Amino acid sequence: VTGEVNFADDGQATITIGQKDYQLGFANSRQRVLNTLKKEITATGQPRQRLVVYPKIIHFPKRDQHHQISFQLVAFDKGECLNGVSQQLKDNEFQLRGLWQFIPVCRVPCISVMKNFSKERLDYIKKADLDQKVRFLKSSHVPISWKDSPTKPFRFNPKAGKEQGHATFVQIKAKFLPQRNSFTFVEQLAPPLEDAPKFLKASKDDKASLQKSKKSR
Repeated sequence: VTGEVNFADDGQATITIGQKDYQLGFANSRQRVLNTLKKEITATGQPRQRLVVYPKIIHFPKRDQHHQISFQLVAFDKGECLNGVSQQLKDNEFQLRGLWQFIPVCRVPCISVMKNFSKERLDYIKKADLDQKVRFLKSSHVPISWKDSPTKPFRFNPKAGKEQGHATFVQIKAKFLPQRNSFTFVEQLAPPLEDAPKFLKASKDDKASLQKSKKSR
């Protein structure tokens, strides 16, 4: 994405895209990237920057409440990189890989992006406390307008059995539309897969235990 990056006195960052402000967060492992971005803006006096980000979506229980979008900083592009994702995508474009499905709190079908499996990540979550584990494994459910998708988005029916099937794994390029606060399909990066690559996600029991512990505090 390209937009004006602003830092508040409390250290919170936002990026303005299409006259709308979006929270710009970062993982602890990206603290150095954030600090370098601050120095770049201070040195050049140019708050308008091209960033590589992950979309972060918050959905709310009430169906009439619209989802909230923010972005997580990965890197920023000074025009020096000749390859990589920054060069493969135009402004406001994203590569999304995940499960094509409906979720209960969103009327629009989503691509559910999970954490890719790795031994390092598995070792980390085994050592992490419950709160860290659930936050680390949190999926991002990105709502997508995709009219002619080659497979229908899966809709889970709790009353049906296993024969109802499962979500397919899709890989697409999508564009963020700030005027609509939504994402739309651009093109497929690969055909849909019946079986998704191995991934990690928080279990229902872990989520329930965390909610219970928060209520008891």
